[in-house]
Amino acid sequence: MQLRGIKYVLVYTTPLIVLLSIYSGNEWSFSAVILLFGIIPFLELFTKGSAINLEKVEEELAKEDKRYDWLLYGLVPLQYIILVYFLYQVSLENLPLYYKLGATLAFGMACGILGINAAHELGHRITWYEQLMSKLLLLTTLYMHFFIEHNRGHHKNVSTDDDPASSRIGETVYAFYFRTIWGSWRSAWHLEREKLKRKHLSFWSIKNEMLLYQIVQLLLIVTIWVAFGGKTLLFFMLGSLIGILLLETVNYIEHYGLRRKKNGENYERTLPIHSWNSNHPLGRLLLLELSRHSDHHYMASRKYQLLRHFDESPQMPTGYPGMLLLSLFPPLWFKVMHKRIDVYRQTLKGKELA
Repeated sequence: MQLRGIKYVLVYTTPLIVLLSIYSGNEWSFSAVILLFGIIPFLELFTKGSAINLEKVEEELAKEDKRYDWLLYGLVPLQYIILVYFLYQVSLENLPLYYKLGATLAFGMACGILGINAAHELGHRITWYEQLMSKLLLLTTLYMHFFIEHNRGHHKNVSTDDDPASSRIGETVYAFYFRTIWGSWRSAWHLEREKLKRKHLSFWSIKNEMLLYQIVQLLLIVTIWVAFGGKTLLFFMLGSLIGILLLETVNYIEHYGLRRKKNGENYERTLPIHSWNSNHPLGRLLLLELSRHSDHHYMASRKYQLLRHFDESPQMPTGYPGMLLLSLFPPLWFKVMHKRIDVYRQTLKGKELA
């Protein structure tokens, strides 16, 4: 692995601080939230990040280097270790409620950053075992339909009103939650129905992945209930919901107010200008380059270590962790982002006139 690739070891910061939070048994259980959504956003206010891309030779070397893949794969068993340890700890009667709430928040961080974000990267891979790992991660946060909707729905309809995961200008993140969670789940059912229809298979076929996902998720819920009890199940469900809301907040900030032009019945190709980008270093490393989102949508097959900066991509004022926090305060979010959207639109007009 190239020297610059060693930095991705920092992705293990999240599982480490989550495990320490769950291990604490006291008020230190809130450590994960304080670090990931307090200290890191504060530090990123003073960083700009690098817009430098890999050289062609460096890119080829990084593409073939399996150690980048192993760093990613290692997150899968870690997430299951976190899940089982979390369930055991919150099932203990002698631990205080405030600790269990802190541990649940920490588990929710793991669900959002490992359970869904790492699953997102693996879900774009083409091998059966990487896609299986993606589904296993999504299972820990009860969001397996994301595998269908994100790959076959979101990437097709991104930055259009047809996409439930693309936020609209003037829409608050809280209104977006209701629209995207329901809309994405419904879209996944529709996409799976259409696939079965093309293959002349029954909706009740064993090939219906959405049906299988619901069964597997229900089995996990029942297993937790039987093994750890109803109270522990409630903490698990709350942690899963936190992970889901983290994902959907990321979706909210990634394409806010950006739209592709419609040419007749079709939309223009997805370009780097249709996603918000951030080069702030800590967010990039903790989220496996998710914040270089413009290139991800421009070429979804590119692995995380290869994602590029584009000068024409609209840039966020800070990293993704800080932008997630900002989105929770709609008046401040609108004030910051609408100015940037105005600049973005003026830039597009200038290019059209040139």
